[in-house]
Amino acid sequence: MAFIGFDVYGTLVDPLGMDRPLREHVGELAERFAATWRERQIDWTFRRALMGRYVDFDAVTRDAFRITCAMLGVDLRTAEPGLLEAYRRLPAFADATEGLIQLAEAGHRLVAFSNGVGATLRGLLIHARLMPPLAEVVSVDEVGTYKPSPAVYHHLVARGGEDPERTWLVSSNAWDVLGAKSAGLRAAWVRRSPRAHWDGGGIAEPDLEVAALTELPTRLPR
Repeated sequence: MAFIGFDVYGTLVDPLGMDRPLREHVGELAERFAATWRERQIDWTFRRALMGRYVDFDAVTRDAFRITCAMLGVDLRTAEPGLLEAYRRLPAFADATEGLIQLAEAGHRLVAFSNGVGATLRGLLIHARLMPPLAEVVSVDEVGTYKPSPAVYHHLVARGGEDPERTWLVSSNAWDVLGAKSAGLRAAWVRRSPRAHWDGGGIAEPDLEVAALTELPTRLPR
């Protein structure tokens, strides 16, 4: 059986689900705001990892929120605390619970593996009813840098106690899958949108491609 690390944001829970709480503050800009917030968040994890200027993911999320406000020309200073709290209660994707339950019943060891802060992730995953079947959280905060740095994938391997080829990453983010493959792990790409296309830049290909987490139990090697 495999040791499997599941990316959280974009794979198990949906950051774009923030459009709902945002709608009462920014109206028709809600979807654009949620998407831009997510883009700025990812961009700043990349930049901070490259520059060696680590701050935790909660701080990055807050800063990404503020720059999104500036970019879209909205003033949400009063609403900021409530919206940041709502980010800790993102909705789970519809296939997440069943897919994780089936994998756990098959004997695989499942953990959350994320850029997020450990305590924040636990609260988020408990609220989303994903912990259990996830057994624990592995956070990049324990390493002090962000995906796709090789150090964070090596940390996942060390936490699992398995060889890299018995350690899997499951993620909807192609750059995350590439990071895992570059570090010697196996990886499954979750194609969350039919409009998404694998963009590996000639670096690597995923070991598996699935449209939903419920496909994994029958496709992962035992």
